[in-house]
Amino acid sequence: MTNTDAPLKKPEIWLLSAYRTDSHARWADWLVDVHPHVTWKRLELPGRRFRWRIRGNPISWLNRLPESDPDLIFATSMVDLATIKGLHPRLANVPAWYYFHENQFAYPLSEHQLNRIDPQMVQLYGALASERLFFNSDFNRRTFLDGIFDLLRTKPQADSLGIKMQLEQKSTVLPIPITPIPPAADKDKHLILWNHRWEYDKAPEVFAEAMVMLAQRTDADFRLALLGDRSSAFLNDGLLLLRDRLGDRIVIDERADSETYHRFVSKAGVVVSTSMHEFQGLAMLEAVSAGACPLVPDDLCYPEQYPEKYRYPPGDKEALVNRLEGWLRNGLPTAPDVSSWHASSLTRKWQDLFAD
Repeated sequence: MTNTDAPLKKPEIWLLSAYRTDSHARWADWLVDVHPHVTWKRLELPGRRFRWRIRGNPISWLNRLPESDPDLIFATSMVDLATIKGLHPRLANVPAWYYFHENQFAYPLSEHQLNRIDPQMVQLYGALASERLFFNSDFNRRTFLDGIFDLLRTKPQADSLGIKMQLEQKSTVLPIPITPIPPAADKDKHLILWNHRWEYDKAPEVFAEAMVMLAQRTDADFRLALLGDRSSAFLNDGLLLLRDRLGDRIVIDERADSETYHRFVSKAGVVVSTSMHEFQGLAMLEAVSAGACPLVPDDLCYPEQYPEKYRYPPGDKEALVNRLEGWLRNGLPTAPDVSSWHASSLTRKWQDLFAD
């Protein structure tokens, strides 16, 4: 006799994240939290030593995989998924999904990096080994697919167009949701916020030099809130310049705890990006959700998010300063609507992925 009241078995999903940095961690924690009907098995590695992480994660996990076979593997694009499947034949027929927080075809090289074909090939093979590909922005999706085509068209016996089309057919844009930050009652329209990492790919020296130029060119009052991770082994030159030249305008200068971070983000009138890479820009979206006016390069993921009046030519300090000077003198425009990226708008789409 069949017991129709027996509880349904929860699907088991392995969540593999080979580079647990702030944004990756927040996404993984949120994903597990909003899918309680899933039995999650999580394997994550610290977000450091990038080149080893992206090539070595199959070794790090070699003898650590759960004994039970999953119904699905959901891996980030830092995971060498094809190698993991090859090393563990029992996983060969397990369906896999691949989530792209970033892609190595559009990530700017630092002065210490000679090439990046190894990380690119990891992501190419991982995508080929997956049934579905998800990207946090259309910019991320386009640059990955175009990067695959551009790489393979220079190689012998490589069907560049065919592979691009194969990957494109299983690609979907599904952003990471943000939790909006309520605007402060005492909003400071002349508080300029920097809430990004102080590293080369965010070009903080461009921001710092622009702020010094702004102070020299206008008598308009403005203040600086310098947040974001500065855990790198070296102090950034841009941060040092701001401390030296504009120290009296800095109201906070630290990687703040969550409460302090939210307090200053909620007060800021303007939030600036000078990034050379941005695949979704969670920090910017958070600040804009709190009512800050974004000023961003006319590039990367930003044209998908912000109208033209909030964008300036990439790397153009003069244009950045001109826009800020006008805003400080004449008043800020209304912050754009970013509710499409709120958890309230996106959670259902994520839940529907696992509804079956």
